[in-house]
Amino acid sequence: MDIFTLPPLAALLDLSARGLMALIAVLTPVAGPGAAAAAVVLVTLIVRIALAPAGVAQAKADQARSRLAPRLRALQKRWRAHPERLQRETLALYRVEGVSPAAGCLPPLIQAPVVGLVYAVFLHGSIAGHTNPLLGEHLLGVPLGQTAVAVATSGFDGAAALVFGVIVVLIALIGELTRRLLRPAVATTLPPGQRLLVETAPFLTAVVALFVPLAAAVYLLTTVTWTLGQRLVLRRLYPPHPPHRES
Repeated sequence: MDIFTLPPLAALLDLSARGLMALIAVLTPVAGPGAAAAAVVLVTLIVRIALAPAGVAQAKADQARSRLAPRLRALQKRWRAHPERLQRETLALYRVEGVSPAAGCLPPLIQAPVVGLVYAVFLHGSIAGHTNPLLGEHLLGVPLGQTAVAVATSGFDGAAALVFGVIVVLIALIGELTRRLLRPAVATTLPPGQRLLVETAPFLTAVVALFVPLAAAVYLLTTVTWTLGQRLVLRRLYPPHPPHRES
């Protein structure tokens, strides 16, 4: 079941789509045929900026967890045969250090509904019983409702192939930069299966971009670019503690 068919969520989705169309009308005198794509980028950036405090909270939580990681591992090693004692000692450590065990979970939970609503506007061809007008707009002659898979299966379209190709390649490049610059230090110590998942995760967005409407692909490109920049800044402001090497 699509939850966005429920009346309250459908109304929110419809309101968001209408707001985007109004923004496109405002941007058209400046951006011309690229107004729709510019609106997608602008709205995505506005949402990401509004959610930046949640990203700061996440960075602080990650820093705190990396600081406590050696002591948590020591507790796990000492009390692994006594789960209840391990839980008490772990909670006591968090309390003494002034760190909430749920600190890392709350920021994603706060962001998820907002991000989900915005992303849904770019995915749904029909909203509240009528056609989503945003997906009828174009970028360089390619409908924002078109998908790369549809282009590949319906005959060669040079413009569409170029647009999707550039977006997917850029997302993949951002993924590679993310992997190189933000690779977790613990990745090298993980089992092969988990290590493969960590290494390939940044590229999954490029795969997703092949199957979603062009509007959603533009959203994904904007999101991964913003996320990389934000994480680099936050890592400099709140650097993780170096991993503890056990002898």
